[in-house]
Amino acid sequence: MYARRRRAYLVLMGICLGLFVLAWGVVRLWSVPAAVAMCGVAMVIPPVAAVVANRRGPDDRWWDEPNGQDRDQDGDGDRDRDR
Repeated sequence: MYARRRRAYLVLMGICLGLFVLAWGVVRLWSVPAAVAMCGVAMVIPPVAAVVANRRGPDDRWWDEPNGQDRDQDGDGDRDRDR
C-alpha cells in the first residue's frame, strides 16, 4: 500500500514539475496566457498529491489503533505494559 501511494505522489509531483518547466521553457514563447494557465494547474497539484500520499488504505493501520504493547488487557483503564 505504501509503495502505491508513494508512486502516485511522485507521479503527481513529476507532472507538476513538468508543467512548470514546459510552461516557462517552451509554451511562453508562443502564448504567455497558456503558460500562466499551466502554472495555475501546477499550483493545485502539490496539495492534491499530499492528500493522495496520506490517504488511508483499507488495509492500513490507523494512528489510534492500539498495537500489542499498549493494549489494556484487563479493562481497568491503565496500560498493562509492565505487568
